[in-house]
Amino acid sequence: MSDEKSKVGQELWGGRFSEPTDRFVQRFTASEAFDRELASYDIAGSRAHASMLEAVGVLTAAENTAIQEGLARVLAEIEAGAFQWSVEREDVHMNIEARLTELIGDVGKKLHTGRSRNDQVATDMRLYLRTEIDIICGQLTRLQSGIVGLAAQHTETVMPGFTHLQVAQPVTFGHHLMAWYEMLDRDHGRLLDCRQRLNQSPLGAAALAGTTFPIDREQTAIALGFTGPTNNSLDSVADRDFAIEFCAAAALILSHLSRMSEELILWASAQFGFISLPDRFCTGSSIMPQKKNPDVPELVRGKSGRTTGNLVALLTLMKAQPLAYNKDNQEDKEALFDSVNTLNDCLKAFADMVPAIEAHSAAMRNAALKGFATATDLADYLVRAGVAFRDAHEVVGKAVAHCIDAECDLADCSLETLKTFHAGIEHDVYQVLTLEGSIAARDHIGGTAPNQVRAAIALAQTKLNR
Repeated sequence: MSDEKSKVGQELWGGRFSEPTDRFVQRFTASEAFDRELASYDIAGSRAHASMLEAVGVLTAAENTAIQEGLARVLAEIEAGAFQWSVEREDVHMNIEARLTELIGDVGKKLHTGRSRNDQVATDMRLYLRTEIDIICGQLTRLQSGIVGLAAQHTETVMPGFTHLQVAQPVTFGHHLMAWYEMLDRDHGRLLDCRQRLNQSPLGAAALAGTTFPIDREQTAIALGFTGPTNNSLDSVADRDFAIEFCAAAALILSHLSRMSEELILWASAQFGFISLPDRFCTGSSIMPQKKNPDVPELVRGKSGRTTGNLVALLTLMKAQPLAYNKDNQEDKEALFDSVNTLNDCLKAFADMVPAIEAHSAAMRNAALKGFATATDLADYLVRAGVAFRDAHEVVGKAVAHCIDAECDLADCSLETLKTFHAGIEHDVYQVLTLEGSIAARDHIGGTAPNQVRAAIALAQTKLNR
């Protein structure tokens, strides 16, 4: 690389320097390879900035028109894949500004009046992330709708509920699915909270202290769809908490999807046999012809680690930085972009896959008959008969021990046998020892009774359709 070529980027800032940037340092410090993702947002911010500069008298109408037309041509080149990105121009901002100046001449150099790359990139990232949050919320809603639709088909499908992965109490498959919906509903709320907080414009904060030009920050904020300008110029360019907050929300969503994936993987196994995943979301084995591998949920489970890692990376990146901007912050983008892309892909996969899941009701019900899922119901029955709960707990424990030795379920015991454990047990006990009786008895808000599950589904559908 000649000295002449290595000075290309320095034309925009190198007046104070006596020698060109070292070629390795130039490559090491450049970000254009990844921050070009922000190009359309950078141009949108520049167009708003130029219009504001005209409104306050810093640019003439003719200069603003030239800049607007030039930026439109630059955007068209980028969208057509014809734009020539240059590592010598360091980043997305300088690549665009340099090309603008090539197209319209020295007027292009006036665009940067009253701003810095510091407030420019902070604005670009907020515009980018705001758009991506809207897309992700749409994917979340699509997944939630699929979950609710599947749950509506299985409000009375009995399956075992687990604690410690041991059979605990019977629930309905619909109730279990609606637990997934609730997890994602909180995730959706966190994203909306994040969007609200990031939707303030840093543009005009300049490098760190504002600018001496008579800018109108309200105008640019409104033009870019922000609720208003940020309140402190130092904070505006120095913090990336909005990106960290998003990455935290993304990590939580992927953590939830990972837990769902684990259940789908277990349920689809021959040992459980609760569900079948659609073939198009599975793969086979190169050596074992019988295999149907749940690759999509397995990969989603694995990708959750990426978003957790990105969150830790951004927290570590920011934790020791003094105010205001530091070059460290160049490292924020790849982690953020990766979390956005990973989350989008995983949500799309789940939103496409979940509605096509086939539930095997008989296998679920047979599994619920194992493990004494109605033992708690028998204890509750004795409590209602006046037995203290701890005494009832002991009585039922002895009855379960008997059933283990006899290789039968509590519902299989005769009334005479049950009375040997407590004389207060009567024939009506069989109403609570059945799976359906156990489920129907949990008839309160949040319970697994079919009518409560239907009510929860109706509430969710109303919320999703708003």
